[in-house]
Amino acid sequence: MPHVQRQREERFTYGNYRTWPENERWELIDGVAYDMSPAPSRHHQGLITQFILQFGAYLQDKPCRIYAAPFDVRLPDGDEDDDTIVTVVQPDLVVVCDPDKLDEKGCRGAPDLVIEILSPSTTSKDLHEKFDLYERVGIKEYWIVHPQDRTVMVFKREGERFGRPNMFDEEGCIEVPLLGDLNIDLKLMFSRL
Repeated sequence: MPHVQRQREERFTYGNYRTWPENERWELIDGVAYDMSPAPSRHHQGLITQFILQFGAYLQDKPCRIYAAPFDVRLPDGDEDDDTIVTVVQPDLVVVCDPDKLDEKGCRGAPDLVIEILSPSTTSKDLHEKFDLYERVGIKEYWIVHPQDRTVMVFKREGERFGRPNMFDEEGCIEVPLLGDLNIDLKLMFSRL
């Protein structure tokens, strides 16, 4: 039976979140707490590793950096202090090109690119709540990876909203002009699972 994500009923802030036990993983979206249990599957983790290898090698001598969960991304509504921020997420992978957004706690502000790898317990949240959130806060690209289907949907910002997704299968290659001349080889990625 798939895990059903528990939600805490109250509204919370990053100040509350930082006091919770370190062995629990939560996200806050507009003050609503979402449980991040259970641990991701082996295939999920394998995909994260492959993305890190391909992005990391390319970004080695460039200003952009890639980070994998758990990595807090605080998304303030304005200039509020950290403790009153009501949205903090841990995307599977983020690429941040503005070093001023990085601190010891993670990232404050919208990363340039976010990748979420779907799992039974996160699919609905990744396709709905997080999609809406990432669109609202100005993420430039949002990638949704379907491990079972071996596909990737790439949403790119067109003005204030994401455009229609580009679809890639396990034989494809994703060009990432946002980061220069990077190409992500999906055949290599999915063949390693």
